[in-house]
Amino acid sequence: MIRLRPLVAGVALLAALGPGAAAADTVKIAFIDPLSGLMAPVGQNQLKSWQYVAELANQKNWAGAHKFEVVGFDNKLSPQESLTILKQAVDQGIRYVVQGNGSSVGLALQDAVAKHNERNPGKEIIYLNYAAVDPDMTNSKCNYWHFRLDANSDMKMEALTTYLAQDQNVKKVYLINQNYSFGHQVARAAKEYLKRKRPDIQVVGEDLHPLAQVKDFSPYIAKIKAAGADTVITGNWGSDLALLIKAAKDAGLNANFYTYYAATTGVPTAMGAAGAERVRYVGYYNPNNKGFRGSEVIEGYEKKYNDDFYVMASYTGIAMLSKAFKDTNSTDPVKVAKALEGMKVESMNGTVEMRATDHQAQQPLTVATWTKVDGKEVKYDQENTGYGWKTNAVLDAHVAAQPTSCQMKRPG
Repeated sequence: MIRLRPLVAGVALLAALGPGAAAADTVKIAFIDPLSGLMAPVGQNQLKSWQYVAELANQKNWAGAHKFEVVGFDNKLSPQESLTILKQAVDQGIRYVVQGNGSSVGLALQDAVAKHNERNPGKEIIYLNYAAVDPDMTNSKCNYWHFRLDANSDMKMEALTTYLAQDQNVKKVYLINQNYSFGHQVARAAKEYLKRKRPDIQVVGEDLHPLAQVKDFSPYIAKIKAAGADTVITGNWGSDLALLIKAAKDAGLNANFYTYYAATTGVPTAMGAAGAERVRYVGYYNPNNKGFRGSEVIEGYEKKYNDDFYVMASYTGIAMLSKAFKDTNSTDPVKVAKALEGMKVESMNGTVEMRATDHQAQQPLTVATWTKVDGKEVKYDQENTGYGWKTNAVLDAHVAAQPTSCQMKRPG
């Protein structure tokens, strides 16, 4: 059996609470994501984000007497490793799990959590999914114990193509994605939605490549250039996006990139000035949005870690758990799951609602372009590049909302 230990300490709690500490619950949350290998920089940033928001919640008593401790475990981006970790977390009495990197991992965890809860009444687990965005997880494979805090890939593609379709300069699109469930869903949705919104656009090429294995994307960039593409759509994340962007820059590819994850660790540095006005992303978060309410968080995070905060789902997730704990006066996952259904909280970029029918968060989505910081439209940069994200459009939650085929089976 693999022996696991937390890789990064959670928030120190009880020693700081003083007299009466025993009366306060400390709820441990198992963070299960890659903390080694090519995707480690992303996973490490995300773990710190969950821990930082948990610390903020503890300091400000978001959940009343209840406190949070986020404990990181390295799954090496492996579904099998994740299932081993899940078992060990359960054995340690942890009843809340967060994960986000890789829908292949997410689907495995979702199924394992459902089976565990069915077989172990009284020891239920809740799975908070902050970034695994395969639409099936809240459609055909939906489960009562799974709650997705991010927008799924179809919602993001709906928003992205709504914006892209307005640009009449887009004529030829190339699709490049990672070869697993999420990458397939991005490619499918891109073709379907472009055909519906701009049937004149040609998809001139499509590639699926191994996840977190490619170190040189220059052959792929050569194919994109040869196809005459003016636009690239990709769901790539982590090193697979950073290295793709770097290869495009090195080859002088004169195309615009429409992405999901260009604001994540490593990509801003890979783009630098060469990505200015050429790279866009769709997501739930942009600190340069008008009405952004998270300055304290991103500035505090940067000061503590010398890193960029971008995992707004960690804020949303801790806020939702806090409200559920207070509303139910309990940390019992059975009561908390019921309280999460239909819940609304104010997050950093607006209202987030956990739709009860499928446990898919509904929230505004932003399309933004990589642009030089000007102190007005672009106040915050990323990775000390002097460049950040200028908001092109904020789409209300209903614009990106998708119907669901979920037939939710609720306990009892």
